[in-house]
Amino acid sequence: MKKKKPVNILKASGNLVPFNESKLKRSLLRAGAEDFLAEKILREISGELYEGISTGEIYRKAFDMLRSYSRPLAAKYRLKNAIMDLGPSGFPFEKYVSELFRSQGFETVTNRFVQGKCVTHEVDVLATANGTVHFMECKFHNQRGYVCDVKVPLYIQSRFLDLKEQQSTLRENADKQFKGWVVTNTKFSDDAVKYGLCCGLELVGWDFPLGRSLREMIDITGLHPITCITSLTQREKQTLLDKGIVLCRDIQLNTALLDEAGVKAGRKHMVLIEVRNLCVV
Repeated sequence: MKKKKPVNILKASGNLVPFNESKLKRSLLRAGAEDFLAEKILREISGELYEGISTGEIYRKAFDMLRSYSRPLAAKYRLKNAIMDLGPSGFPFEKYVSELFRSQGFETVTNRFVQGKCVTHEVDVLATANGTVHFMECKFHNQRGYVCDVKVPLYIQSRFLDLKEQQSTLRENADKQFKGWVVTNTKFSDDAVKYGLCCGLELVGWDFPLGRSLREMIDITGLHPITCITSLTQREKQTLLDKGIVLCRDIQLNTALLDEAGVKAGRKHMVLIEVRNLCVV
């Protein structure tokens, strides 16, 4: 029997690539879908593919099928899009990154002005742990396919060196070490990774580095953003973000936040079930 020719799909970058069944299945399993469900969704989507279909359309089909089976699973599956929904400004993302690192033992504050040797810098997340001061720059993008190129770590490293030179002279920092970071919700180019590794700058992207990527941090901590919640409207999510609420955990700890967001009593139970499932590590 003649082997079926693979269908080419259109990535957000504009490139055409063969459809990868195993990649789609892995993403469904990672969201918590059982194998039988992942296989069922994969079969249905494979039967609806056509040449040049976009990855976005494939994602929407998979999300809709998953949501019809389980809203909490669908919420986890749309994690990458949910992070992008923290925009359009980068402030909610900075707070979210701060909370992720705080849950891992760092003391964190956001948007602090810190004096360097030459100029004053606004630091997105200033974190301390085990005698080390971490200056974190958060690069948020709400467009799929965006890649942080080498210019980003080059620029951040120059800022970090200016901060380090000044801060290391202060008496209160006499026994402290210093680290520079770039944290993004997208990917890094190969040259950006190469430069970061060479100069000692810490890079955290959606899928980098292996074992400590942004996606894996979220999986480990269970700190999902409120934008994951499929049973909230966009307006309700924005109301919560405007109040500085970025974590599903905050709603679990204070259900009155749903009242403040205007969620009707008849839907609160559905939202809370989804939140509880999202907060399970």
